[in-house]
Amino acid sequence: MTLSGDMLIGQRAVRGTAGTLQAINPASNEKFGPDFGVGGRAEIDQACTLAQQAFDGYRSCSAEQRAQFLETIASGILALGAELISRASQETGLPAVRLMIERSRTVAQLRLFAGIARSGQYLGATLDSALPERIPPRADLRLRKIALGPVAVFGASNFPLAFSVAGGDTAAALAAGCPVIVKAHGAHLGTSELVGRVIQAAVASCRLPDGVFSLLIGDGNQFGQDLVSHPAIKAVAFTGSRQGGLALMRTAALRREPIPVFAEMSCINPMFLLPAALAARAPQIAAGFVEALVTGVGQFCTSPGLLLAIDGAPLLQFLAAAVSALQNKAAGTMLTAGISSAYANGVGRLNEMVSVRLLGKGLAAKNGCSAQAALFVTDAATFLATPQLEDENFGPSALIVACRDAEEMQTVAEYISGQLTATLHMDSADHDLARKLLPTLERKAGRILVNAYPTGVEVSHAMVHGGPFPASSDSRSTAVGATAIERFLRPVCYQDLPAELMPPELRDENPLRLWRILNGECVRT
Repeated sequence: MTLSGDMLIGQRAVRGTAGTLQAINPASNEKFGPDFGVGGRAEIDQACTLAQQAFDGYRSCSAEQRAQFLETIASGILALGAELISRASQETGLPAVRLMIERSRTVAQLRLFAGIARSGQYLGATLDSALPERIPPRADLRLRKIALGPVAVFGASNFPLAFSVAGGDTAAALAAGCPVIVKAHGAHLGTSELVGRVIQAAVASCRLPDGVFSLLIGDGNQFGQDLVSHPAIKAVAFTGSRQGGLALMRTAALRREPIPVFAEMSCINPMFLLPAALAARAPQIAAGFVEALVTGVGQFCTSPGLLLAIDGAPLLQFLAAAVSALQNKAAGTMLTAGISSAYANGVGRLNEMVSVRLLGKGLAAKNGCSAQAALFVTDAATFLATPQLEDENFGPSALIVACRDAEEMQTVAEYISGQLTATLHMDSADHDLARKLLPTLERKAGRILVNAYPTGVEVSHAMVHGGPFPASSDSRSTAVGATAIERFLRPVCYQDLPAELMPPELRDENPLRLWRILNGECVRT
């Protein structure tokens, strides 16, 4: 597939005239073609207007049509073969093996949501029969969920496939019946076009309305603000920095019609090393932690950035093992020069703090865009008195907090802000302490792990990838897993609607054979 550098607005390729961008290889800092044309408000309006025009037609498509559409996208991504992996590797510095795994996850997400669309369970079909003899009488009431409307999706820097053009946000929105407008991330423009053209072709082959999908290229924060401000947009999905997410939230809230922003932002994913587990297997836990820390050069939103343990000999053993493992870890190329610079500045700030001590480093950086892993330690009192220590430093660095006792560990747990994950390393002798910590962690995190490391995020029905602020802007939702579709739906109740106008999922005869709630009971009749 020949890259053109054009935006994709419906079935058209549109050349942006507000400037040009080029992809940059972060390993060499070299730019390479083609030139990508930058759009502006005119192109935003074209894409949004087309999406608005497509909305009613697309949301009225059958579940089977939407499922086939998602599966067609999945097959098209696989059909790109080595071309997609090669381009994504050039643009991000990520190794081919990592990108092939990510491609598999992307395809799995699309197929998962195809199955969800077919099941119809996301519709929440609910029927309350009329009770004309009751005093007061009850009308016939029927509920289903419908799509919100066109969704603006912002591609993430760290997952050029799984959280980008055809990533989880796009898959969930399309499954719900929402047209999608994607703002391509500037760090992987060519990868975005390749995948965007696959979706564009799938729209055509599945005979869907043109405006179901568009891919826009913008430069600067104003472009994103203009996209979120457009009256046709009814929801926003964003993965990125806290600053960026908050800016979009403010814009969305100040619109004439405020809309929801589902933003996944910053977190440090605390790991609690409980006493019995640490005494029994400190070296093994340390080795697993270091591997998780440096995976993907620490550029995962679930990277473990904070560890808490009770001071003493087992913690000293853990620290020695972690430093030993870390000092042999090679520096890895980060996604962009901006991310690399921000990481280096974050490490520098930690180095300057009097009550924070550098424990060890990985091997030195290879180039200007690579990151040297670093491990720091402080005490609980310093952590509690220094708000900056809770800031995310996106990359392969972590802070260990030594607590005097279990009570101080509980105090730190209460202090920590919202997180995507919280991890307990524990043995059976730690259950009493874990029982005390769990209510706090349930309030703080979207996913609680035991004796594992948080970097793996399974695409499944039970997965939650969200959490209280600032991990995400809405703790009631998830960005990964089957329930991600609920972000892009809203309930509608029909009162005494004539049978001939009733949506199929709510008809008495249940032609779609859905599981439904009928007068409070789950039935398939």
